[in-house]
This record gives sequence, structure tokens and C-alpha cells, in this order.
Amino acid sequence: MIRALSLQRIQILLFLPAVLLTLISLVTLYAVDFSSFEHQIIFFVAGIGVYVFFLNIDYRLFGVFAKQIYFFILFLLAIIFVIGFEAKGAVRWIEIFGVSLQFSELLKPFFIIIFAHFLTQHEKHDLKTFLKALLILFPVFFLVLRQPDLGNAIIYAFVAICMMFTYGFPLKYFVTLGICTLLPLPVLFNLLHDYQKLRVYSFLNATSDPFGSSYNSIQALISVGSGGMFGKGLGEGTQSVLRFLPERHTDFIFATIVESLGIFGAAIIMSLFIFLLFQIFKISLLAKDTFSYIIVIGMFFLILTHVFFNIGMNVGILPIVGITLPYVSAGGSSLITNFVALSFLSSISYDQKRKKLMEIS
Repeated sequence: MIRALSLQRIQILLFLPAVLLTLISLVTLYAVDFSSFEHQIIFFVAGIGVYVFFLNIDYRLFGVFAKQIYFFILFLLAIIFVIGFEAKGAVRWIEIFGVSLQFSELLKPFFIIIFAHFLTQHEKHDLKTFLKALLILFPVFFLVLRQPDLGNAIIYAFVAICMMFTYGFPLKYFVTLGICTLLPLPVLFNLLHDYQKLRVYSFLNATSDPFGSSYNSIQALISVGSGGMFGKGLGEGTQSVLRFLPERHTDFIFATIVESLGIFGAAIIMSLFIFLLFQIFKISLLAKDTFSYIIVIGMFFLILTHVFFNIGMNVGILPIVGITLPYVSAGGSSLITNFVALSFLSSISYDQKRKKLMEIS
């Protein structure tokens, strides 16, 4: 149900690090890409509005209509191929009233809720339920992969698997799934697009094609390495300002920040993420019901996976798969998605604290 509008539901220990991360992003974008700064500040305001809106909607309502929402998610992911527009070799976006939206981003928090609802509706942790869960995941994974959007497809799969593991399915199921996934890997690799294959090759040999497939990763490493302890200063980094670093405002904004603010800036970013993730973990420990607990776990791994993959590809320890850094990377869909996730976490946290106070009284 929709609750009466109340700002008391805002959980400051969740909200503050997210806002600080966004502000760091805005300051960086202002210095290196003013056009992206203008767009991002608009979406920041929209993200706060969306956060307040979903904060006052009972998250359990999405569980009640889980089946309808699931098929609506599939519809939105499929309709992209009909009315979406192509950019950078992929069809991932749709334009509504002049605003480009990426459904594979926006739908993540809602998928987590309906997936959590499915898991908690089945008390048995048997193979049949495990396969049903994979059957729910696969169409979403396939449609996102077909866009093609390997990065977000990985996010959906990894978060869902983590939720299933946390829910309590036997370890042998996951081992078997891993083996079944690895065996056809050579065949699946051939199904990747050429640019995706080149990213894998460049990861295995970072200097193999310095002016081609390896260019992005090399420029990111140069940016990170040249930042030193305190960076070159905002707007003074040669890699980002002179555009040697591709996607300096999205996929490689972490490298842009490190070049500008150095290890000191990287430490601030990492500290804020660690603090945010710790707060989410604390919420999971206080969860009073399995449904809420699995949702929190899903949101935890959603943010953790994004942070791990994005920073990993910025520093060269992971292949480039086009995954954004939550609250930091420029992109309206990504920013709104993360504030929606934050609203559900805040709502769950508030309800837990309220129940605890009622129990004490």
C-alpha cells in the first residue's frame, strides 16, 4: 500500500554516504565534462524525488503482484528491440519525452524484490525449486545479454545466485551449476560479439593492442598511476581533460577521480562504499522476516558487485564489461536505480526499528 508521505523514514546512515558519493561525482564532472554535469544534477534531483516516492510505498506490495511485475519486466526488456535506439553498437535505451532510459538498469531493484518473493514462497530447498529459480532468472539474463549488455547480464546472474545461496540451497547445486556453465564456455565465447571477445583478449594481454582493444584499459591504468597521493587537481588531469581516457564520466570515472584526487580521493570513495555496505549488512542482521532479509541481501550484492567490477576494470584486474560505479558514474538510469534500491533498504530499516520499539514498549 501507499503510506502517508513521511520524511521520517529516511535513514540518514544510508542516505548520507550515497549523497556524498553523488556530490563527489558532480564536482568531478563539473571539472572534466560540464555537459554530463548538467545532465547528472538533473537526475540527482530526480533520484531524490524517486527515493522519497518509493520510500513511502510498502515494498511488500511488490511481492503481492510479483507475477505481474515479472512479466512486465520481460515485456520492457523485449520491447527495447522494437522501439529502442542503437548507440555504440547496442540497443539498450529507449527515449521517452526526450529522456533516454535504460530498462536493464532501472529494473534491477524490482527484479530483486520479485526474486526474493519467489524464493520465500518455497520452503523446500530441493532441486526442483532450484531449477525453478534458474528458470525465472534465465529469460531476464538472456534478454539483457541480447541487447548486448554483458555487464548487466552478469550483474543479474551474480546477484540472483548470491540470493539463492544465502537462502540456503545446498552447495552441491551451485558446484554442479558452475561445472555446467564452464563446460560449454568455449562455445559460449564464440557467441560473444567481436568487441566483447577483444575485451577478453586485451585483459589476458594488456599490451597486445595498445591502440585498439587494449587502449581503454591502458589509458585507465595511466590515469590511476599518474594521480599519486593527492592527484593533479580537479580539471588538471591530462588523461581525462584531454580525452585520452575513454568514457571518463561513466565506466572510467573512478580512474578520472584518482587522477584528479589521487590515492586520497580513492580512499574517500572506498571508505564511503565500505560504510554504506556495512550499514546494509547491519540491516540484514536485524531483518525480522525472510522476505525482507533476502531483499536486503540482494541489494547488498547489487551494490557490491557494481563496485567490485567497476573498480576492478579501472585498475586492470578485471576485463572491461561496462559496469557503472553506483552513485558516481554519470548516467540517469544508473543513478535513479541506485536511489530506488536505497529507498527499499531505508524502508526495510525503518520498519525494523519501528517493530523493535513496539516490542520494547
